[in-house]
Amino acid sequence: MIETNRPAAAPVDDEPDLLRDQFRQLLRYRRLIGAGIGIGLLGGVYLGISTADTYVATADIVLRAPTDDPFNPSLAPDKAINIGSERQVALSSSTANEAAKKLGVSASDFAALRSGLQVTNPPQTMVLRFTYTADSPKEAAKRANAMSEAYLLKRLESLDATRDKMVKGYKEQRDPIAKQLDELSKEIARMPAGAGRDAASSSKTDLQSEVGGYNTKITKLEALDMTPGRVTSAATAPPGADGPGIIMSLALGAAVGLALGLLAAWVRLVFDPAPRSEGDVARALRAPVLGYLPRDRTGGGPLLAAGEADPRLAEEYRSVAFRLAYDARFADRRRLLVVAPRGSSETAAAVAVNLAASFAETGKDVLLIEADLRTPVLASQLPTDAGGRPRWSQTSSTPAGGRHSDTEWPDGRQLVVDAGESGSFDLIPGERARNVPRSLTSARATRLISEADSPNSTVVVLAPPVLSYADALALVDRVDGVLVVCDPRAVHRTDLSRIRELISGAGGTVLGAVLHAPLPGEKRGKGKGAPAPVGPGAGPGTGAKSGKPVPQPQPIPYEVAEPEQHIPGDGTDTVALRTVRMGRR
Repeated sequence: MIETNRPAAAPVDDEPDLLRDQFRQLLRYRRLIGAGIGIGLLGGVYLGISTADTYVATADIVLRAPTDDPFNPSLAPDKAINIGSERQVALSSSTANEAAKKLGVSASDFAALRSGLQVTNPPQTMVLRFTYTADSPKEAAKRANAMSEAYLLKRLESLDATRDKMVKGYKEQRDPIAKQLDELSKEIARMPAGAGRDAASSSKTDLQSEVGGYNTKITKLEALDMTPGRVTSAATAPPGADGPGIIMSLALGAAVGLALGLLAAWVRLVFDPAPRSEGDVARALRAPVLGYLPRDRTGGGPLLAAGEADPRLAEEYRSVAFRLAYDARFADRRRLLVVAPRGSSETAAAVAVNLAASFAETGKDVLLIEADLRTPVLASQLPTDAGGRPRWSQTSSTPAGGRHSDTEWPDGRQLVVDAGESGSFDLIPGERARNVPRSLTSARATRLISEADSPNSTVVVLAPPVLSYADALALVDRVDGVLVVCDPRAVHRTDLSRIRELISGAGGTVLGAVLHAPLPGEKRGKGKGAPAPVGPGAGPGTGAKSGKPVPQPQPIPYEVAEPEQHIPGDGTDTVALRTVRMGRR
């Protein structure tokens, strides 16, 4: 026999499968992805409209340094010109003022004139590229040319001013020396020949050499070519708008929006406490997922799925029963405890009933025990007939008057459930009890569960939600095989891990999980708080035979020493039921 109840191992790293699984998980957040695409499309529309009437014109200028020999290969223009500083000059207000005078732009439009200009420098070149953006193609070309010409003019003025200042400085240094030279020449002309005349002539020669040096420098400066640069590409009117167009803008916006939506979905996926896949459920419980009930068939209809028009649900229950039958842990003792994590037990009740029918279909003697003594409703929801009493109950005593006290559940009442083509199975219906822990741990309940020790017998026990009440834990040491029924979107991974720890600590084993979609009309996350005191067929039910409405059963308050009324579910009803033994974790 194959043992299927093994801890869920990490799947083998298959990159394509992992990518497909992650993509399917991201698609769970379709609203986030759709919102991202919507935002991207809105941005694309705005981009397309805002750039529909935007035109860009470009003019290029090659800069050159002043030189007296433009063909001298030893002259390095990049050493004489700081291209970064020149770019800042081109963007300065002085250049914009010069262009505004030429264009006739008023002072109120001066800021707009500067904002439309962009100056860049292509790498490894001495080129300044003037790019101007305007609302019309002619205006863009006109202003780009005006700005480039204004820059050349301002640079020429700056170079001329620098040269004139240097020439003026040299002349100021030369003129006193030239005056001294003239006076010395006059003195030499009056002096007689001799040693004094010779000394004066030597001084005259030195002054002439110094004046000649200054004249050479002045002449060299005045001979410089001061051309600041030349326009290599004048701006022309662009043939079309600079924007990408409405179609391209929408496509770009959709792509960016999709990326944003996927990023938001990924962040939401990372911080989502709910299981993202069946693998997450299996890892949290360390048990396999035995089945996933089809959507829209988990509530609102009869508990028994056999005979329904849609056979998918019944086949899914048969598949779960088949997998359990080949689980060595279950096949050895044939005891199964069906529980939900918290909230409503409606789907758990349907799973317990249909698994009992599936086991009966294979020829086993099945006993379904409703251990939910707080809101027992299976007797009113299933087609039942009175059957024989269990063997152990034939010798049980009954109080005078034929009434059974609340602490004597199970009282021997046994019903036969007609499961149609699947056959029939026995049902021990639950009864409301004031002391639920005492009833569940009584010797009567223990003998009833031991019915599975008989050959070809199977016992299925339905208990309240394990995280809402401690009732299920009171049964784990006798019904050690546990089946967890949950909606993966309404339970946290930490809840599933806690369930496994509680069951393992009580000596039981989680055989697997059965997943289902949210119940009709149930919002995601509903049932995570206080337990709902409603079982299958919440609200007015219908009897199997009479067809009359059955009033909703209400839990009976426990008896307490104080005169105040006890409120079920306040925590005092989940006191320690017994001393549990440690089991495998």
